[in-house]
Amino acid sequence: MGLENSTDGASAAGGCLCGAIRYQLAQQPARVTLCHCRFCQRSTGAAYMVQPACDGADFTVTQGRTKPYRHISAGSGEAIEIHFCDTCGTKIYQTFERFPGAVGLYSGTLDDPNWLQVTPEASKHIFLETARTDTLLPAETPLFKEHAMAADGEAITPLVLDNPIPASEL
Repeated sequence: MGLENSTDGASAAGGCLCGAIRYQLAQQPARVTLCHCRFCQRSTGAAYMVQPACDGADFTVTQGRTKPYRHISAGSGEAIEIHFCDTCGTKIYQTFERFPGAVGLYSGTLDDPNWLQVTPEASKHIFLETARTDTLLPAETPLFKEHAMAADGEAITPLVLDNPIPASEL
C-alpha cells in the first residue's frame, strides 16, 4: 500500500493505518527529538515520542488531507497543531507556532521504521524530569531535564553521559 522508500535511502514514505493519508519525506531529518513530556506520552501512548524534525519544504502530504487539532503547550504557551487522519485517527505530524516552518513526524507512521537514523550527533532527549523512571538514557547524547531551549530562544547546555543510566538516577 502506498509509496516505497527510495532505493538510495535518501527519501522515505509513510502514512496512516487506513491508507487514506500518505506522505513523502525528501531526506533524513536534520535532527530527531526523543521527548518524554506528558503531552508526548499521552499523544503517543508510549514512554516517549521519537520525533524526526524536518523543514516543512522536505515534507509533502501526497494523498488525502489531514485534520488539525490545536493544543496549547503547557511549557511554552504556544500552539502545537497535531495533524491526523480523520478516518482512522492516526497522528501523522505536528507543526509548531514556536518553530515556524518545522514539521515533527510521528515516526511510527514511516513505512520503514529502520530508515530513520537516530544518532547521538543528531538527536536529543528532552523533558527528562517527566520521563518514566525505567527509561534507559543513552551515553553521548544530549539530555535535557526540560526543553533544549529557553522560552526566550536561548540554548540550554545539555547533560551528556559517559555511560547509560536509568532516568531514575538522573
